[in-house]
Amino acid sequence: MHPSNYRMRLLLDFLRILVVPSLVFYTIITYFTNAHLGFFTAPSYLGFIICWSITKSFLTKMLQRAERQKLGAQEIPCIRGAWPGNIDVLLKMLRAFKTSYILDVYLQLFEEYQCTTLNTRILWTDHIITMDQEHIKFVLSTGFEHFWRGRWQKERMERFLGQGIFNRDDEMWRMHRGNTRPFFARERISDFDVFEKYTARTLNIMSSVSSQHATPIDVQDLYSRFALDAASEFLFGQNLDTLSATLPVAGKTKMGPKGSATEDPWGSFASAFEMAQQVITARSRVGYFWPVFEIFRDQNAPHAEVVHRWLDPLVKSALGEKEKMEKAGICSPVAEKNFLQHLAESTDDPIIIRDQLLSLLLAARDTTACLLTYVTYFMAVYPEVTKRLRAEVLEHCGAAGSITYEQLRNLKYMRAVINETLRLYPPVPLNVRESRAGCTLPPSDSTFKSNYDAGGREPDSRPLHMPGCTAITFLPLLTQRNKELWGSDADSFDPDRWLEGERLSRFVANPTMFTPFSAGPRICLGQNYAYNEASFFLVRLLQQFDTFSLAPEAQPSGSLPPLEWKRRKGRQSDEKIWPAAALTLFVKGGLWVRVAREAH
Repeated sequence: MHPSNYRMRLLLDFLRILVVPSLVFYTIITYFTNAHLGFFTAPSYLGFIICWSITKSFLTKMLQRAERQKLGAQEIPCIRGAWPGNIDVLLKMLRAFKTSYILDVYLQLFEEYQCTTLNTRILWTDHIITMDQEHIKFVLSTGFEHFWRGRWQKERMERFLGQGIFNRDDEMWRMHRGNTRPFFARERISDFDVFEKYTARTLNIMSSVSSQHATPIDVQDLYSRFALDAASEFLFGQNLDTLSATLPVAGKTKMGPKGSATEDPWGSFASAFEMAQQVITARSRVGYFWPVFEIFRDQNAPHAEVVHRWLDPLVKSALGEKEKMEKAGICSPVAEKNFLQHLAESTDDPIIIRDQLLSLLLAARDTTACLLTYVTYFMAVYPEVTKRLRAEVLEHCGAAGSITYEQLRNLKYMRAVINETLRLYPPVPLNVRESRAGCTLPPSDSTFKSNYDAGGREPDSRPLHMPGCTAITFLPLLTQRNKELWGSDADSFDPDRWLEGERLSRFVANPTMFTPFSAGPRICLGQNYAYNEASFFLVRLLQQFDTFSLAPEAQPSGSLPPLEWKRRKGRQSDEKIWPAAALTLFVKGGLWVRVAREAH
């Protein structure tokens, strides 16, 4: 069944859950018992449907138990709620998501059950959540062949991302990856002309705003425009020119889905782009039966329509240019084409082209914007980091002049700051896969091993049984803050952990404990593009400014951290902003800061 047919899937579920057992019960009482139920007809049907469901669940558990014994595996610990189907757990989680710290809902469950991998078993449906480094490594890399994006993830994302690389598997995924790889080769991403052009425009805006009585500026919004304009020219040779659109105004701009909202054509696109991600996230939280709430209206349809109106003319132009080239008998080599031209030559399907463009724009915009936003946040909170960064930039790159790839490679402290930012705030803080068939996950990492030692118990060293056709949500943000992996200061921002041999050796010996760009066959092709773009921008930023300070008074109402966070442990007790996620990480209400240059 095509992923877009979620209503048909819901209908089949209705038939499977209610109609089939009702027909079986009707057959039994009509042809085998001749019973006349009278007043008890409806309760009898309802009771039989419940018994049917319980029996099916029992049989499923029996089959899973037999498979576990065959594989020599143990069952993944399961959450035990007070209500049937763990409905009370679902409701508690949905309430907590509104005000809790990023992924803290999941962390509390892991702490409660003293394990790093859990089966939520909400509405009698297996759903695995994990922050276990060994299990994430298996899903992404060593056991890659056992997992795929899956039916349920595609169903949630189909209207928005369609047939793009982030929503497809197997042959279609390999085709997209093969088409994309040449355009992120070193010689292309080391040509900094595009970065220079849009960095200069962005910094001119920052200078203009900051000169007006130290007016705060939403740098998250500005970095998103910078990343999108640079990516659009890099990928298809045309500037979307979002940096020329209306900017958010401190104290006046309202809060948008993932930051600030502006009322202009760009604001409409950005709002639709971000609302589509919010809808996908909400569907994921509700779980398997989210279509119940969208029977009459696909909530992503209007958002997808706005985004498509921006991209369809670009696709039409590329296909038209391809037709002209073919008639003229001209065939350009890959080195002379941009990504859109190359993609148009690989297929005539405008939907596939548009969906892949959208996927790459999402990755290019949100990854770089997220990284630069949180680096700026840390520079505002830790002035000594800013001072040390700027000293390194001036030493290796000077106060002006061209920037080379070799110069960026010599900025060791900047790379450490970037890595530490990605460790604490990975752009994709959680992700989802689905098992193809029953398999085993490796034994858990040592996160809660000390609790077994203290209790005099031996931890079960058997692998964990992963049921077939089951979703698994893995949480890199929690893994990358795990004290067992990173030390007692795992919640602290300390770039020196990437420079000191003893602490760095933890990562060198176990590289999959740090996966901000994923790992394995689906590792992000654009990770070096993101590193180069962010490094280049930060060099220019620090050549021009040396002082960054937060402007909490400019944050929109409802975007500052709730007071209850102060009573919790970890980073949230000291957080100055509200980190949130909808597919990718962002700062709620934007990051409003003042920038200045005091040293001359």
